[in-house]
Amino acid sequence: MKKSQYFFIVAFFLIAAMVLSACSGGSDSSSSNEEGDNSSNSEDNNNSSSKQVFNMIETQEIPTGDPALATDAASFIVFGQTMEGLYVLNKDDKPIPAMADGEPEVSEDGTVYTFKLREDAKWSNGDPVTANDFVYAWQRAVNPDTGSQYAYMFSGIIENATEIMNGEKDPEELSVEAVDDSTLKLTLEQPVEYLKSLLAFGTYLPLNEKFVEEKGNDFGTNSDNMLANGPFELTEWNGSGLTWKYVKNENYWDNENVSLDEVNVQVSKEPSTAVNLFETDKVDRTAALSAEYARQYKDSEYAATFKEGSSWYLKFNQVRNGEETPLANKNIRKAIAMAYDKESFTETVLANGSVPTDGYVPTGLANNPETGEDFREESGSLISYDVEKAQEYWEKGLEELGVEELQLDYLSDDTENAKTTAEYFKNQLETNLEGLTVELTNVPFKVRLDTVTKQDYDIVMHGWGPDYLDPMTFLDLYVTDGGNNNTGYSSEKYDELINDAKVKYADDPVKRWEAMLEAEKLLVQEDTVVAPIYQRGRITLIKPHVKGLEEHLFGPDYTLKNVTIEK
Repeated sequence: MKKSQYFFIVAFFLIAAMVLSACSGGSDSSSSNEEGDNSSNSEDNNNSSSKQVFNMIETQEIPTGDPALATDAASFIVFGQTMEGLYVLNKDDKPIPAMADGEPEVSEDGTVYTFKLREDAKWSNGDPVTANDFVYAWQRAVNPDTGSQYAYMFSGIIENATEIMNGEKDPEELSVEAVDDSTLKLTLEQPVEYLKSLLAFGTYLPLNEKFVEEKGNDFGTNSDNMLANGPFELTEWNGSGLTWKYVKNENYWDNENVSLDEVNVQVSKEPSTAVNLFETDKVDRTAALSAEYARQYKDSEYAATFKEGSSWYLKFNQVRNGEETPLANKNIRKAIAMAYDKESFTETVLANGSVPTDGYVPTGLANNPETGEDFREESGSLISYDVEKAQEYWEKGLEELGVEELQLDYLSDDTENAKTTAEYFKNQLETNLEGLTVELTNVPFKVRLDTVTKQDYDIVMHGWGPDYLDPMTFLDLYVTDGGNNNTGYSSEKYDELINDAKVKYADDPVKRWEAMLEAEKLLVQEDTVVAPIYQRGRITLIKPHVKGLEEHLFGPDYTLKNVTIEK
C-alpha cells in the first residue's frame, strides 16, 4: 500500500492519503470534473433508519481498475473495498483467510501450498470464485504482454515467474494449478516467511477470466468494466471523474456482516474545500489535512492521527529519452540529497506528525530476527542534511560534467500541498547549491504516474508504502529494469544483494537480514538513487458517529467493511 504500493501509490503527499485513496461523491459522474459541494448531505442520509450511508473525501482520482496494472495507493484502496484475495488484513494488520477456506496444507519443505477455497464465494455477477480465477490472474500478471509493473512481486516467489517475465517460459508454466474448482495449488521457489501478507496484496487478487476477456482493453477503465468479489461494488466511476460510489455487494460471502449500504466519494484537491464540506456536514471524513488545518484541528474531537508505514523521498532519473541526465553523476545526486532541511520541512510544511528520516525503509516495518532491533534503527542514518558537504559534492559534480550551472525539472502533483512542497524544495536547493535552477511542473496525479513510468522527468517527489511486512517491499524496487525502478539505475552488486536476500538466504533469516541492510546502504548512502525525506503521518477529520474504520500500515490505506454509522 502499503502499500504502496501501500507502490501504496503514491499522489504526492499528505492530503493524498497514501498516495491516494478512493471514496466517492454523491453526484453523478457526468459532473465529476467539477470540484465542490456535490456530495449528498450526510446528515440527511445517515438519519435514514433503513440506509447506512458514509460520505468521504479523497484527494486523487483513480488511475486504473485493473489489479495487474495498478501501482498506486488510490487504486489499491479501491481493490481493498471491492475485492478479496486468499487473505485480507484484519484491524491489527494480520492476514486472515478470505477466499481461502482456512489455512492451507503446506509441504514439509515449505514450498508447496494447497488452498481450499470458500464454497460460498461469488463474484458480483453471481459467478462462483474458483481456483482458475487465481491461476488466470497470476498468469496474466507475469505475462510480459500485460505490462504489469508489479509482476516482480511474483519473481523469486512463485516457481517459474522470473523465467516467464524474461520471456524464457510461457505464462502457462507458472507453478500455480487449479486442481479443481475449489482447490488451488502453488509451488514456491523457496520458503517465503511473509507469504500470507503477500497473498493479501492487490496484484495477487483473482480475476474472472470470462469477464476480463469479454471486456478486453476496456477492462478496469470504468466501474461498468469491473467485477467485485469483496464487500462493495464500485459504481458511478467514469474512468477519469472525481466522484464515485461503493455500494453493498449483495453476492459477497459475508454480506450479512457489512453494515454500509452506500459510500459516496468525492475528490477534493483543495484542503479548504474538504474542511468546509466536513464542517457543513456534507462529508463524514476528510483525507489527510494540510499543515494549516492539521495545526488548527490537531486537538479537535474530530481529529484522528495515524503513523503510516510510507517513506517519502526524492527520486532521481539518470536516463531520459535514451540519454544520460546530469543526475547520472553520483556527486550531483549526493549534493541534492544533502541540500534540504528535512526537520524544517516536516515541522513547518507538513505539521501532521510526519518525521524526518535519513533512511529509506521506514520504522515499524520489521525487526532483526536475532536481536529484535527495528530495521531502521539498526541501519541508522545513511544520508543527512549537511549544506557544507552538499556544496562540496556539487562543485565536484559540476567539474566532472564540465559545466558551471544546471537546470533540472521537479515533477509533482497539482494539489495545493504538492505545490507548497515543490516551492519549499526549489527554494532550499537553489539557495544551497549555487548555479542550480529548479523548474517546477505540477500535473494531475495520474499524469505524474505516467510521466515517471516513461522516465520523462529529472526529479520527482515520490512516496512508497509497504505491500507486505518486510524490508524487501521497498528494496527490490530498484533492481535493474525493475517495473518500479524508473530511474535508469543498474548495479550488479545491488541486484546480487537482493537476489541473495530473496533466494540464497531464504532459509537463513540472519544472513538475509544482513543482505538487506547492506542493500539499503548501497542504495542510499553509496549510490544515492533516492534521497530520503520523511516517514509520513496523517491527521484526518472524522465524525464521531462513524465507527469501525480500519486503517492499515500496508496494503490499502483503510478498509470499510466493518464501518457502521451510529447516531
